[in-house]
Amino acid sequence: MHRETDTDCQSSEPGFSPGRRTFLKISVLAGAAATISSTVAYAAGESGFWAKDLEDEQLVDMYRRILRIRWHERTMADKMLTDPTYRGYNHFYAGQEAVAVGICSALRNEGGVEKADLVYSTHRPTGHAIAKGIDLKRMCAENDFRATGLNNGYAAEMHISDPTIGFMGADGMIGPGPVIATGSALAIQARGSGQVVVNFGGDGTYATPHFHSALNNSTLLKLPFIYVIENNLYHQYAHYSLSVPMKDIATAAEPYGIPGIVVDGQDVMQVYNAAKIAVDRARAGEGPTLIEAKTYRYYNHWGAPGATPGELGAFGYDPLAISSFRPERELRAWMQRDPVDISRRILIDWGLLDDAEADAIETEVKAEVTEAFAWAAEQPLCRPEDGLKHVFVDGEVEARQLA
Repeated sequence: MHRETDTDCQSSEPGFSPGRRTFLKISVLAGAAATISSTVAYAAGESGFWAKDLEDEQLVDMYRRILRIRWHERTMADKMLTDPTYRGYNHFYAGQEAVAVGICSALRNEGGVEKADLVYSTHRPTGHAIAKGIDLKRMCAENDFRATGLNNGYAAEMHISDPTIGFMGADGMIGPGPVIATGSALAIQARGSGQVVVNFGGDGTYATPHFHSALNNSTLLKLPFIYVIENNLYHQYAHYSLSVPMKDIATAAEPYGIPGIVVDGQDVMQVYNAAKIAVDRARAGEGPTLIEAKTYRYYNHWGAPGATPGELGAFGYDPLAISSFRPERELRAWMQRDPVDISRRILIDWGLLDDAEADAIETEVKAEVTEAFAWAAEQPLCRPEDGLKHVFVDGEVEARQLA
């Protein structure tokens, strides 16, 4: 059972009834965005508390997807630490689950590239992929370089993709993703399909030219584009303040005259609220939005150094640290506002689940993840000679004049 936290979605008003419908009658608070210090799921400015419009099944599914990400990450970390035959690797997403799920819950996730909303990911993609609805078994196989994986073993963790659900792929480099994403947004605008494009980026992308180019061009053309910065405070091992001159990266939206929203990335409901506003704005032809989700990753930048099998998070020494190292107390403080705990507590407070039902869902998800890794381990490995596939074009290529 997950621990309760004093920052979950609760009210201290006398005579307060925890029923969902009563709870959702919270008055709208002033301010442009929710912040990390909130103790209830505040509305995102004057726009309202959009999570109230979700069906009960959708809300429970959001909790289930958060758990699916969490147990995928934990299981994969344990395999990296204990199984010498396991070939997979990962930039773990644990701790940031509410961001991916909150954003993707506001998107269309079916219909292929012609109908689904498109997501461009980062080099930390497994959370985004699961939130978008990727096939978990095939993703596990892909991450272990199996021939029956999602991308036939060619992509592995940093380049997984599934266009059938609009997950356009992860990005092994820091920065270029938003430029490709805005190109997709321009194509969508041209054909009038009503789709939206989301680009996930870390706090380190602020210092790249791609970040500003994407905001500039999407603003000029009023593209259906949403840039989501997952500010987990560190790019690799350097604190973001070493490359970002402001506290809130979302203020970078001001010169472009577009909304810049800061949201509590540990609370899936607050992230959903911000995403719903941005998505509706994009579909209406009003242009891009920059969302900064304040969050934190429980593992180090890459892999599982410093982690202990069976334990969530990395508290030990990381030999890859090159410039600064996260204080252990900082990590433990963030874990007191765990996205899994917060989501669970909200649903219990709203009367959608009780503790036993929440425990049962987690047990089901853990079994699902275990089965996915077991299935992947039985799949055939890629052959070395397969690396030459899809490199050369078959047949004749028409000559082109280059100058």
